[in-house]
Amino acid sequence: MRSKNCGLKPGQNALEERGHWGSKAEFLLAVAGNIVGLGNVWRFPYLCYRNGGGAFLVPYLVFLVTCGVPLFLLETSMGQHTQEGGISCWRKICPLAEGIGYGGQLILLYSCTTYIIILSWALFYLVFSFNSTLPWSTCDNYWNTVDCVDVTIRNHSKGTSAATEFWERRVLKISGGIEEIGSIRWEVLLCLLAVWVICYFCIWKGVKSTGKVVYFTATFPYVMLLVLLIRGLTLPGARQGVEFYLLPELSRLTDSQVWMDAISQLFFSYSIGVGTLAVLGSYNTHSNNCYKDCFWLCLLNSCTSVVAGFAVFSVLGFMAHEHGVTIADVAESGPGLVFIAYPQAVAMMPLPQVWSICFFVMIILLGLDTQFVIMEVVMTSFSDIFPTVMRRVGRREALLLLFCLTCFFSQLVMITEGGMYIFQIFDYYACNGTCILFLCVFESLAVGWIFGAERLRGIIADMTGERASPFFKICWLYLTPLISLGSFIYSLVEYQPLTFNRRYVYPTWAYLLGWMMVLSSILLVPGWALYKLSTTTGNLSQRLHRLCWPTPPDCSLTLKTETALQHITEGALE
Repeated sequence: MRSKNCGLKPGQNALEERGHWGSKAEFLLAVAGNIVGLGNVWRFPYLCYRNGGGAFLVPYLVFLVTCGVPLFLLETSMGQHTQEGGISCWRKICPLAEGIGYGGQLILLYSCTTYIIILSWALFYLVFSFNSTLPWSTCDNYWNTVDCVDVTIRNHSKGTSAATEFWERRVLKISGGIEEIGSIRWEVLLCLLAVWVICYFCIWKGVKSTGKVVYFTATFPYVMLLVLLIRGLTLPGARQGVEFYLLPELSRLTDSQVWMDAISQLFFSYSIGVGTLAVLGSYNTHSNNCYKDCFWLCLLNSCTSVVAGFAVFSVLGFMAHEHGVTIADVAESGPGLVFIAYPQAVAMMPLPQVWSICFFVMIILLGLDTQFVIMEVVMTSFSDIFPTVMRRVGRREALLLLFCLTCFFSQLVMITEGGMYIFQIFDYYACNGTCILFLCVFESLAVGWIFGAERLRGIIADMTGERASPFFKICWLYLTPLISLGSFIYSLVEYQPLTFNRRYVYPTWAYLLGWMMVLSSILLVPGWALYKLSTTTGNLSQRLHRLCWPTPPDCSLTLKTETALQHITEGALE
């Protein structure tokens, strides 16, 4: 391992220690806060309902056992063993596969610019939740049209609900297409700025501050979820909603799309393949029992998804009961659930402001800890590559500020009147499950076949005192890469172009932009491998041997790279 002062000249600032979590609880809460996010609330329940209810749990559990838990353990133990970030950890595992780390960080950068937009919308709704009358419950506002229908109307199939008009005409003020960018939504801009400020101060001291913040951000959403669950289950029509949510429809198991939805949700929810778990694990002490942690955290994530479904569909059942329609008429996923369906249902309850505040506080906190963990992962990964630049005393705060400002200004186009169209392109393509599946194929192949599945089991035994089950070796070698590869190919074969509201078709250049984002992370894997093979000395056999077996880094070469980056960074900060 390179010395922390490698390349420093006498008199230069010392480097800050990389540090560890203050306690085991900080690690568990940080990982829980990251993997338990918006997907558990706004995506899993709808997928479960749409794909056969309780029957959907069959493919979900199959992929959880064969892919989810094995990859979760692989990444966490890899980070804990190497004590390195999401990119540099591959230098100690398999330098030829370092492109996997770069690809994962690029996906996280894309996520960093989209995920926080959702939080700014949620904060916007939270502010309006304190009004004496919820503005999405009535049609007497300046943004409403003649087609607006009040939430108290039992059947509004011929009109547009007040909640939909508030979302589209007040929050987004959405334009006619991506070509019509329009002006910036200044109120949303202020909300976005507020969320960035919160995220900055949550992680500006690294794990020292992140580890303390998660005590609140990772636990309080469960209090809100419990409150909403109890309230939802006591509403009229809740039973109907729960039955639609979990009623098994076994015939759907023959539909390949059900299985694809299950694995996509699993990989998305567990933050697999992008280096997040490796970074969080790298702040553990070497003797931490990551083997047991893996099982408990995976159980927590999946159970939260199922429980969130009861909270969501009990309320949707109430709304369907009040309107005299079926669950299918009100069930939504993604932004449609969080910003239209659920607010509309809340507006129909007694004391709607209370339940609206609870709901959006939960959404914001669920998203906040995921967002600042993403930021921490990116900062850590690049700090471990260039420690003499990014770990100098007092430098982290300035670099983090530069990172936040860069992301903030790049997001401005997403909070314009046409920003929703751009947001969807990023969400559908840049942060796509297809990219993550591709990275996971090579991650499992690199660790299982090149680094060695049995070798990893030995490392886990050395760190934890417990030898991982032989089943994990089978998964790393065969099941995980084969299932991930099959799912990746299927996602390409069954690709459906993005549309907005099932009506608006994007122009050709927008689809090309989306596929460029997809390829930008995917091509880093073979691209980096080819680059390393072409720049490493020796014949092909010698090159492969050097790149498949990690060697200590050349300190002088590293110093040249870091010195160049330091000049660039200092110029940007001046």
